[in-house]
Amino acid sequence: MTRGVIRVVTDSLRATAGNETERAFMQNFAKAAARASKKRYAAEKQGEHIPPFLIASITSACNLHCAGCYSRSNQACCDSAPVDQLSGEEWNKIFDEADALGISFILLAGGEPMLRYDVIKQAANHKNILFPIFTNGTYLHEQYLNVLDEHRNLLPIISIEGDETVTDGRRGEGVYQQVTAAMQRVRDRGMIFGASVTVTTENMNEVYSDAFLDNLYALGCKAVIYVEYVPVTEESRHLAPNEVQQTLMQKAVKRLRRRRRGMVFIAFPGDEKSSGGCVAAGRGFFHINSHGGAEPCPFSPYSDVNVREASLRGALQSPLFRALQTQGLLQDDHIGGCTLYMNKDKVEAILQAKG
Repeated sequence: MTRGVIRVVTDSLRATAGNETERAFMQNFAKAAARASKKRYAAEKQGEHIPPFLIASITSACNLHCAGCYSRSNQACCDSAPVDQLSGEEWNKIFDEADALGISFILLAGGEPMLRYDVIKQAANHKNILFPIFTNGTYLHEQYLNVLDEHRNLLPIISIEGDETVTDGRRGEGVYQQVTAAMQRVRDRGMIFGASVTVTTENMNEVYSDAFLDNLYALGCKAVIYVEYVPVTEESRHLAPNEVQQTLMQKAVKRLRRRRRGMVFIAFPGDEKSSGGCVAAGRGFFHINSHGGAEPCPFSPYSDVNVREASLRGALQSPLFRALQTQGLLQDDHIGGCTLYMNKDKVEAILQAKG
C-alpha cells in the first residue's frame, strides 16, 4: 500500500505539470505523505497497522436516483439526511485523529458529499491530508468553486458513466450536461479534477477508449478512477465484469498508464491484486458511515464499533475487522467488484459470532 501511495503521488506530480498552483500543493503534499508513511511504519514496528486510506461517507442524503445504486439498495442512502448523522465537529475530530495516525487520504463520499458544506469546510483545514470528494457534480456552484480554489487539498472526483446516453441512462436525464458543465467551470478556474467511472459490461469498451479519455482530458480531467460494478440484485449480475473481462480491464489500465502520462489512473479493485487480495477492513482502508459506524468498506455495511464511542485507533481494532483479516475472507474469489459484498452471508455470520 505504501508503494501504491508513492505511485499515486508521483503520477499526480507528473499530471500537474504546467499548473504551478496545483504542482506546488502536490510537492508539499508529497512531503506530508512521506511523514505520514513514517508514522505508519513506526506503528507497524509496534505491532499496530494503520492504513493510508479512509473512506468517509459524510452524509446519507443524495439528490439523484442512479440505477443500480448499491447505497440505496442497502438503505445507506436516502433523499434527506437523518437527524443522527455525525456533525461537522465530530467529523473534524476524526480528521484530526487521522492526521495524527498517519492517514494520508480521506475519500469523502455519501450520498452526495457536497450536501455537507460544513464538513468540507472542516476538511479544508487539514493540509496534510488529500480529500478526494466523490461527487455527482450537480452542486459545483460558485461557493464550492471558491473553497476548492483556496484549498487545493480538496479534489473533486466527478462521476460519469461514459457518453451522454449512457450517463443519463444511469443517472437521470440531463445529468451529463450538468456534469460536463461543472467540469468546464473547474477547468476555467485553473483547478484540476478527477472522474469516477463505474465500469460495467455495458460501458467497459467505451470508458477505456481514446475518444472518451480525450474528451475528459480536454475538459480538464487529470485522474480517472475506475470502479468495478458491484451487482446489487440478481437481475443486475450481468453488469458485473467476469474474470476474463477483469483481466482485460487490468491490461487496459496498465496500457493507459504507459501511454497517457498526463493523467493518473486508479482501478478498484484491480489495483488490489498487487496487495494480496481485498484491502478493506483496515488492511489498506476502512469506511466510516454517516452515523459513525466503522465498516470494512462501503459495499460491506456491517459494523461492531462506532467512532462516537471509540477513537479512530480503537475502531481499527474492531473484532469484525480482525476476524476478516485473519480468516481469509479478504482473499476469497468473487464475482463483481467486492469480495465482502458477494460473501455478505459469511460476514454476517462472523458479526453474529462476535456478538
